[in-house]
Amino acid sequence: MYGRVIGSGTVGAGGATLAATGLWLNSMALIVAATTLVAAGMALYKLAPRRRRS
Repeated sequence: MYGRVIGSGTVGAGGATLAATGLWLNSMALIVAATTLVAAGMALYKLAPRRRRS
């Protein structure tokens, strides 16, 4: 019983570490993607011919 608890705790900690690493990599990828999208949006916005509001 006690050994099983320790084992599951170790597996849980390992799983949490893996999940945290995965989340970190995922968030890094999301940040890179978001930055790219923002840069593309800014470029399009600057290039797009604007209608003057009167």
